[in-house]
Amino acid sequence: MLNKISVVFALLCSLLVSTPYSSTCWAADVLVVADTQLRPAVEIISGIRKTLGASMRICSPDEVRGVLRDVVENEGARVVVALGKDALTEALGLPSSIPVIFDLVVTPPVFNRPNTTGFYLATPVREYADLIRNHLHSIRQLAVVGSRDQLNTLAWGAAQMGSYSVYTVRDSFDLVNTVRQIDAADAILLLPDTSLLTSTAMHEAYLLSFRKGIPLLGISERNVKEGALLALVVNMVNVGKLIGEYATKANRGVNIGQIPPSPPRKFDMYLNTATARKMGIQIPNEMVRMAKRVYP
Repeated sequence: MLNKISVVFALLCSLLVSTPYSSTCWAADVLVVADTQLRPAVEIISGIRKTLGASMRICSPDEVRGVLRDVVENEGARVVVALGKDALTEALGLPSSIPVIFDLVVTPPVFNRPNTTGFYLATPVREYADLIRNHLHSIRQLAVVGSRDQLNTLAWGAAQMGSYSVYTVRDSFDLVNTVRQIDAADAILLLPDTSLLTSTAMHEAYLLSFRKGIPLLGISERNVKEGALLALVVNMVNVGKLIGEYATKANRGVNIGQIPPSPPRKFDMYLNTATARKMGIQIPNEMVRMAKRVYP
């Protein structure tokens, strides 16, 4: 009898080990698919915990690749939060009865799936235009450089915030040539696109910026550290709080698909005062106090 029990126990252990999602995914109302090795994902998850009115479990994209539907069904999850492109690709294949909330994508993806919404990382042009209008009066003309898709998404609604011109580029080589030709602008905003903003292209852009005396407005703290005048960066904890609120509503039966994808609502500002001095730009003390970090 003892031998039979041992055999059964061994078989059960073998099944648990062989199941790809059994190690870290347990029953929960909300299933979060995210790579917790990435700091932004960790910050978003910490924000979700602050506002989520339901139980939550976390799986990595590797654990659910090709089996997310089975994971959701077996664990009884009612809502899926997909953080990152890989996670979202898996989640878009779920039945439409499962609400999906996404983030950690630069711009909103194109999808036809109902019951889906989320946030994207790129800072809209209007946020920069508003900041300039209120605090940097010496910058009257802003040049915005980016791909056609990003300009269509991020530059919408910025016209009334101030004077700006748009430059559409196709690749990193085109981007550098465009920056080289811009003279009638007081600042240049580069929209986020990894295929455009290569390390070589950024190096050339910084050189051209200082040579022309036209500051670059960056998209990350790293850009500011390297020489951009400033950057508005998404506050990940805050966007996590918003996701938690959405997930709570979805868990209670609200159709979140009626809420269109949107940019985040809170940003951290980084400043480079050394760049400002070299460009002859006066940074108000209020802006310095607003900044999360100031590079000398």
